[in-house]
Amino acid sequence: MNIDALNEWLPLPAPGTPLVIAGPCSAESEEQVLRTAHALKEIPAVKVFRAGIWKPRTRPNNFEGLGELALPWLAKVKKETGLLTTTEVATAKHVELCLKAGIDILWIGARTTANPFSVQEIADALKGVDIPVMVKNPINADLQLWIGALERMNQAGISKLVAIHRGFSVAEKLEFRNDPLWRIPMELKVKFPELPLLCDPSHITGKRDLVQKVCQKAMDLDMNGLIIETHPDPEKAWSDASQQVTPEKLLNIISSLALKREYSQDKNYTEELNDLREQIDRLDNELIHTLKLRQQVVEKIATAKINQNITALQKGRFEELMKDRLVSAEKMGLSPDFIKEIFDSIHEQSVQIQTDLFEKNNK
Repeated sequence: MNIDALNEWLPLPAPGTPLVIAGPCSAESEEQVLRTAHALKEIPAVKVFRAGIWKPRTRPNNFEGLGELALPWLAKVKKETGLLTTTEVATAKHVELCLKAGIDILWIGARTTANPFSVQEIADALKGVDIPVMVKNPINADLQLWIGALERMNQAGISKLVAIHRGFSVAEKLEFRNDPLWRIPMELKVKFPELPLLCDPSHITGKRDLVQKVCQKAMDLDMNGLIIETHPDPEKAWSDASQQVTPEKLLNIISSLALKREYSQDKNYTEELNDLREQIDRLDNELIHTLKLRQQVVEKIATAKINQNITALQKGRFEELMKDRLVSAEKMGLSPDFIKEIFDSIHEQSVQIQTDLFEKNNK
């Protein structure tokens, strides 16, 4: 992807300070919007004011935003505070209205990212327009869908792109509203190191008391900034009241962050790190070698099954194997979830190898 550096088009805060985008979940009134913006103007890290104008809701009859009526309020925010403005768009009509109103940055929400038709509609509406676009991860844990949405924007000529990690919907009840699944945004960062990556702790947590914790995690993972829902009176917010913080609380969160550097000039540290990385390289090579040996055994098992006319998949055996591996992992202080994910992939590959050999034998 052809992506412009963040500092080429956005006034960044002082070095060592994360970029912060803040504002209410929803624009509720002109007074609420301006009150929030003027409070945020006093926080140096905040460079962009956010507010939802159109709110995609799961159920009808919930507050779905004030729409076009609220757009002039954002123009007033920029005029009075100097903050850039951003809002969510989900249709070509939204794009048209935002461009007409002078909105500085658009963002595509998680529900929209999940629909390639909607993303393409927005991309088509933006052809020939030089405006930054932020793309949230889709609600489901699908990295390719996220990348696809970013690529659609890029192919429309948008080079000022930002990815926003807001977590993924899950059926089971967790500590957070949405599961962070940090490995997915980190994989995106590895694939596209030039792509700015922000974290949305408000939507990940769903609870204001947990926002600081996730902000710190995002900083530890070297994300470029944060987008935090901020309201002057969160308890009375018309949407997502439980996850919004006050401007005062936002300042406390930003001030509390322990920021880390990517590199160190300490020679001893560098030597120690290089030594440890060499150990990692050796262990990784040993893992690859072990997996190759395991594959060879799986192929022998497949041959034995073919000779005895036995099915490739034996569910009882896998359940037994998984239970044993999880017990071993726990004894060794490893995360059972991590080990389960690994062995799910290994088993899937083993079944595929056996299935391929069965098909070859049947020809």
